[in-house]
Amino acid sequence: MESIQESLKKMPQSETFNKQYRELRQRIFSDKGVAGFFEKHPEITEDMVKRSLAKLYEYTNQSHSCDGCDSLSACKNMMQGYEPHLFINGNSIDLEYKRCPSKLKDDEKKSKERLIQSYYIPKDILSATFSTLDTDPTRMEAIQYAVDFVESFEPGKTFKGIYLYGDFGVGKTYLMGAIANQLAEEKGVKSLFVYTPDFFREMKSAIQTQSIDEKLDFIRSVPLLILDDIGSENISGWIRDDILGSILQYRMMERLPTLYTSNYDFNELEEHLAYSQKGGIEEMKAKRIMERIRHFADPIYLGGKNRRV
Repeated sequence: MESIQESLKKMPQSETFNKQYRELRQRIFSDKGVAGFFEKHPEITEDMVKRSLAKLYEYTNQSHSCDGCDSLSACKNMMQGYEPHLFINGNSIDLEYKRCPSKLKDDEKKSKERLIQSYYIPKDILSATFSTLDTDPTRMEAIQYAVDFVESFEPGKTFKGIYLYGDFGVGKTYLMGAIANQLAEEKGVKSLFVYTPDFFREMKSAIQTQSIDEKLDFIRSVPLLILDDIGSENISGWIRDDILGSILQYRMMERLPTLYTSNYDFNELEEHLAYSQKGGIEEMKAKRIMERIRHFADPIYLGGKNRRV
C-alpha cells in the first residue's frame, strides 16, 4: 500500500496538487469509520487532522469487521486478522490494530484445541461432537449418560469418571471424543486422550531414555484423563503395577476423574489384568487395579453395530 506521504511527493506543487489534496481529504472524511470517529470526538481540531492525515489514510485503506473476507486466510489487511481502530493520542489521531471477528473466532478455536491433548488418537476423534453421533436406540442410554456427565461436570469437584465398554467398532472412542470436546468448549476443561496400548509401548521405550518419571508426572496429573481401549494390550506386571497402578493411585488420591473405553466389562478386564506376559496369574494384583477403577468410574455399555466394517 502506498503511503500518503509517497502520494503527496509525487504531486506537483500546483493547482493540480491542491485539487488532488482536497480530493484525498474528501475521500478520508467521507469514510464512515472516520466520520463516526469525528462525531464521537468533537474536540478534534484542524491541526490534529493535518498532523494525522497519514494515519487516517491508512485507516481508510484497511478492511473493517471482516468486510469482504470469507475466511481469515482471505484477510487483505497489512496485519492479517487485525483491523484498525482510531484513537486520540495527545494532540494527534493515532491508529491501533485489534483482532478482527474472524481472528477472534480462529484464536478461540485454537485455544479449545489446545485444551485437548492426545497420544496416538486419530484427528477425527478429536473433532467429535454430540451432534454428529449416531443415535440409534441401542446407544441412547450411553449417549444420554455422556450428556448428563458433561452438564453436571464441575472442574475441581467431579472425580468419578466413566467406564465405557462394548463390542469392537461401536463408537466408544468417538463418544469419548465428543465428551472431551464438549467439556473443553463449555467448561474449559483440559484433558489428555491416550490410546493405551501405544502409550504402554512408549513407556517401555522410555526406560532407555530415562524419561519414565517425566511422562508419568504429566499423564497422572492432567485434570481429565481418558484411557482409550484399555485391556487390548498384552500387559506385563511392570506396566500393570508400576505404570497403570501408579497413574490410578495418584488420580484416586488427588480425586481427578478418569474415563475409559474397553471391549471388556469389569470382570473381563480383571481377568485380563491377572495374566502377565510371563504366563503367571496374579489375581490379587489385578483386583488391586480394578478396585481403583470400579470405585471411581461408572460402567456404561454402548451397543450398536460395528462401524469399521
